[in-house]
Amino acid sequence: MRHETIPAVSRRSVLLGTGSLVMAFTMRGAWGQTNTSPGNESQNFEAVEEAAPDLPGSLKTNPDLESWLRIDASGAATVYTGKSELGQGIKTAVLQIAAEELEMPFERFALIGPDTSRSPNEGFTAGSHSIQDSGTAIRNVAAQVRDILVGEAARRWNVPFESLHAENGEVVAPDGRRLPYGELVSGEILTGRAQPNARLKPTEAFREMGTARGRIDIPAKVTGGAAYVQDMRPDGMVHGRVVRPPSPGARLLAVDTAGVERMPGVLAVIRNGSFLGLLAEGEWQAVKAMWALAAATRWEERETLPDQSRLADWITSLPAEDGIVAQGGTLGASELQITEATFTRPYQLHGSIGPSCAVAVLEDGVTTVWTHTQGVFPDRQAIAEMLRVPPEAVRCIHVEGSGCYGHNGADDAAGDAALLAQSLPGRPVRLQWMREQEHSWEPFSPGMVTRVRAGTNAGGDIVDWRYEVWSSTHNSRPGGAGALLPAQHLATPFTPKEPELRITPEGNGDRNSNPLYAFPNRDVTWRFLRDMPLRVSALRGLGAYMNVFSIENFMDELAAKAGTDPVEYRLRHMEDERARAVIERAATMFGWQAGQKPPRNHGYGFAFARYKNLAAYCAVAMEVTVEPESGRVRMLRASSAVDAGEVVNPNGIANQVQGGIVQSASWTLYESVTFDRTRVTSVDWSTYPILRFDVLPEAIDVEIIPRPGSPFLGAGECSQGPGGSALSNAIASAVGRRIYDLPITRERIRSAIGA
Repeated sequence: MRHETIPAVSRRSVLLGTGSLVMAFTMRGAWGQTNTSPGNESQNFEAVEEAAPDLPGSLKTNPDLESWLRIDASGAATVYTGKSELGQGIKTAVLQIAAEELEMPFERFALIGPDTSRSPNEGFTAGSHSIQDSGTAIRNVAAQVRDILVGEAARRWNVPFESLHAENGEVVAPDGRRLPYGELVSGEILTGRAQPNARLKPTEAFREMGTARGRIDIPAKVTGGAAYVQDMRPDGMVHGRVVRPPSPGARLLAVDTAGVERMPGVLAVIRNGSFLGLLAEGEWQAVKAMWALAAATRWEERETLPDQSRLADWITSLPAEDGIVAQGGTLGASELQITEATFTRPYQLHGSIGPSCAVAVLEDGVTTVWTHTQGVFPDRQAIAEMLRVPPEAVRCIHVEGSGCYGHNGADDAAGDAALLAQSLPGRPVRLQWMREQEHSWEPFSPGMVTRVRAGTNAGGDIVDWRYEVWSSTHNSRPGGAGALLPAQHLATPFTPKEPELRITPEGNGDRNSNPLYAFPNRDVTWRFLRDMPLRVSALRGLGAYMNVFSIENFMDELAAKAGTDPVEYRLRHMEDERARAVIERAATMFGWQAGQKPPRNHGYGFAFARYKNLAAYCAVAMEVTVEPESGRVRMLRASSAVDAGEVVNPNGIANQVQGGIVQSASWTLYESVTFDRTRVTSVDWSTYPILRFDVLPEAIDVEIIPRPGSPFLGAGECSQGPGGSALSNAIASAVGRRIYDLPITRERIRSAIGA
């Protein structure tokens, strides 16, 4: 077709079957856009106003169709997403969504994940927003591209648009004629912006969505294949290691590098202020050189950490800025019976099984970093600032890491690798942390204290609810170089941004602090702490786990005081019909019976939450047994009901709910960062124990309540709060006493039994 024969066309004319199809997949603007969409816990990283606020999901900030989907002349399709695969199954789910709306076989799709040179900028992968934001965008784009292809076929055949349909990657006419998508797009271009009202398929017509498809990321992980950034071995690669300070307040005074530089395989020793690293040909050579370099250093250390035995008192004594999360009604009726409780949580780790790792190379003036960051664009900004180069001189590509669950050491390792790569241009640098570095230096989840005060009437109903949470920020993700550990240690250091109190619908330390229950009078306050002695950031769910733990334990306590069954008590205070359905379904699955007494040394526990009060609903019932002599807890079984809106992959949702229950059980029973006045002391798996296989329950049953046609609700973090709370309530049922301080260790259980 000659260019001068192409008539002017609009998207409307194409959809009506007139005009011509113009197809292109220039990635114009795809990596230059930024967003501050919900779930990013926004830090001012390349932030811009929403480009198209009337569009659904991440189309708000990436409205161009060509940012999301490509179909080549062979009929194969490529989907682009800015959301990272973190084990939540996003790679599989977004392809299922695209396959459904585009009417193409799943097997004919490829996926390009977060890459600052190729993918749309969707900010951070956080807050269970992958399907809500990216999945919604991809669904709408695929539906619109499908109709554009049908419209082009209608134009070529000169038939009404409505007479055609898409099927198996082709457009089909009533007389049986077929045009493959590849023929429709070959040699032509598609450009334009997404429209706000795509013609989405109804749930009853689904062939792919709602199917329990196996995840495409699993085979390599279970067969020992190359699955993670830790597995990367590019040609010409060298190995990097860093020597971290011995404590948070330490400063490097002197180092003798001469002996290390003469060690076999050592290529370079790099010092910049208190940042100390090296490069070597072999990994074992790098490790031995790192040990030798550490022995050749002299540090100045200071006591900067509080007395851990009085951590909760210390937290509540700090200056706090109050943020009002929720207020309603009038508190303080004199005829009410008052019940109070205080709950505490220590600092906790991400506990990633594989220590953080990244690969970087400096070539042709561009530093490319392969990293398990949860935000390639903000990480690029931070690294570029640290290197003092423009953002276009840095490219960040997401590669899965062995362990994540939030802001662990992945971004710092990316910064380490980028710094070391400057010393050896042209050769890829694989930078691997050691276990003790991961445990000592990753950003922790903050210690927290919560205090609940409820006033109940003569019937035991909650009339007044006052809730306070003491916590620092749960997010210090990159958005500037000051968020990167290596940048903080340079001779001219970058300073972390001052944390700010921000009350948002998504929440931070206050996430899920406002109960979904219908209390007539309430006051929920976040006592925001600006200064904390240990570096903190996002762990899966942010403040939701601790807040749900506190609320749901207290609901059980109030139910017992009212002489009411815990499930019935929750339903008495719940008006949200979808929440009621989830609570009732989990109880039925479990075989919960009001007033039923468990066998000796057994306990039943129940808990509920809607994640962030705007994502997936989840309820968990659990049975445990407790050995009185040892305090050992064994989870026997758990039943969970979840409402995640429209379902893409039921297996994926079930996996996330089961994994969340297991992870929260580890937090609840075992995990606590320990430290003295100078150093972190929980530096390995013996000093920071986590849940092991022999403690897993025999069954975790998950049922998904179908909500066809409703919006996607994020489910990746919905079960951590209810899972840990159901476990705690079951332990209290078994031992006859409630334990208010996390973790619920064997020692605390034995003490409660003996009290």
